[in-house]
Amino acid sequence: MKSLDGKVVVITGAASGIGRALALSTARKGARLALSDVDVTGLQETADLVEAATGHEAHVAKLDVRDRDGWRQYADTVVEELGGVNVVVNNAGVALHGDFTDVTDEQFDLVMDVDFWGVVNGTRAFLPHLIASGDGHVVNISSLFGLMAVPGQTAYNAAKFGVRGFTEALRQEMLAAGHPVSVTCVHPGGIQTAIARNAQTAGGHDQAEFARFFDKHLAKTSADSAAATIVKGVLADRARVLIGLDAKALDLLVRVTGSGYQLLVGRVTARTTRLMSRR
Repeated sequence: MKSLDGKVVVITGAASGIGRALALSTARKGARLALSDVDVTGLQETADLVEAATGHEAHVAKLDVRDRDGWRQYADTVVEELGGVNVVVNNAGVALHGDFTDVTDEQFDLVMDVDFWGVVNGTRAFLPHLIASGDGHVVNISSLFGLMAVPGQTAYNAAKFGVRGFTEALRQEMLAAGHPVSVTCVHPGGIQTAIARNAQTAGGHDQAEFARFFDKHLAKTSADSAAATIVKGVLADRARVLIGLDAKALDLLVRVTGSGYQLLVGRVTARTTRLMSRR
């Protein structure tokens, strides 16, 4: 796929953040959009921004990515109304911070259901249509935390490592079968979105303090920059896209040190926790 002009692009989690930025970026390149989210107010705001920027309306729908039946109905509706689909971006996600001993089953399940199963559900619902298009692309949003594990992120790490494994295997299956579908796994570092502010916490972790720390110290890349990098990666047919200097640097750390990074990260986390507790 060398151009998005005239292509039908499906984006989940489009109400804000990377999803909204991707909607605007792909629309400006001539794509026709099918946007979804559980946040219908934010979703409509994205659609309005797209129309203001391009003069074209986006197809919008409320969609809970955990709902398999809802996914199948949504895929059929998009194909019927837009005539097909070329790109699916499984972007919807939630975050959770807290030690595993404090995280409830319900919290862990929510992260896995949205961040992992939402990706699988979306891929399964749209893959036959992508194959039929003759020019398809699956884009699954993993994370820097799909490349390395950190304390306090057991559920998120599990989901994002799962997305990475699923996506890399799917790319190979499409190649082996000769299907006209490419697959890209995206690993953003700290992105300037509301994900930390909307995150759940467990145990004694303060949600507001976690969000403040993330926004001030970790979120270094804008959503617009992230979207531009993703689009560039898709058009270049890259198997893996790293977003941000932090993602690139820490990916290198893991490659160089192997499992040794775990000791380093564990010590840094312990020191940071002590400093924060003194405030």
